Amino acid sequence: MPRILISNIDNESMMELDFVPTHLVVIGGSYIGLEFAQVMRRFGSEVTVVEMAPRVVAREDEDVSLAIQEFMQAEGIRFALNAKCLSLRRDGEGVSVGLDCSEGDSLARGSHVLLAVGRVPNTDDLGLDKAGVKTDARGFIEVDEGLRTANPRVWALGDCNGKGAFTHTAYNDYEIVADNLLSNAGRKHTDRIPVYALFTDPPLGRVGMNEAEIRKAGIKARVGKYPMNRVGRAVEKGETHGFLKIHVEDSSGGGRILGASLLGTGADEAVHSLIDAVYSKMPYPEFQRHVRIHPTVSELLPTTLESLKEMG
Repeated sequence: MPRILISNIDNESMMELDFVPTHLVVIGGSYIGLEFAQVMRRFGSEVTVVEMAPRVVAREDEDVSLAIQEFMQAEGIRFALNAKCLSLRRDGEGVSVGLDCSEGDSLARGSHVLLAVGRVPNTDDLGLDKAGVKTDARGFIEVDEGLRTANPRVWALGDCNGKGAFTHTAYNDYEIVADNLLSNAGRKHTDRIPVYALFTDPPLGRVGMNEAEIRKAGIKARVGKYPMNRVGRAVEKGETHGFLKIHVEDSSGGGRILGASLLGTGADEAVHSLIDAVYSKMPYPEFQRHVRIHPTVSELLPTTLESLKEMG
């Protein structure tokens, strides 16, 4: 079987593999790590996901994290959480990953390791200091709200500015800069509302604020939740894992839709039904009045708002 150095597999080189690892250890239980973990498990690999946090995709609400872990475990993917101290060493023909310095015999053994713990911007050898362009402590190029750097004749777009790290946010960076330069539009990246997806099966569609962000902002909010096993499209497809979850501001504050976590079949598309509502600060009763097509996942979003309760 072809061998690859354990330090060589990342989200780019993973796409170049011409074989299926016998047992893949994925270090990093966030978006990229979980997507590749499920892909390789379905190709036939044994898969163990190692994560330093107490739960996967820790930036998401706890019920979302637990539901994702649940359906991945059902496929045979193993998880090692709270792995506070990691080490790597050769172990015969494979590799061992030490999971905790306080427990020397705590190991995850595999044939290959995928490092999915984030990327470092390759800005250190560009001579940015000579151009008067500043970077922060992590190497990201510092920009203002219009994406202009410390050099007023230079703008930084995409992953290198640390303001999104998605294809759609990078393209929006271009739109902001082009519109400001050509039309003096005064657009800002800070006007952008977070929207993204986790492309597992089923996927997670996310828009706006989650529970932790709502609490940090001091907003009094309510939440509606609806199980996918009561969504006609999901039942029809036999893919009923997950739920629809929408946060709204308390009605005394206008009742605007704050954000949503949609986990289930078609959620990466259904979430777009909420994007304009969040941008426009639409009161949720108005959103409920809009008729949607049957049978789709999106048609149940207004129904989800019928079960609002105070956020715990």
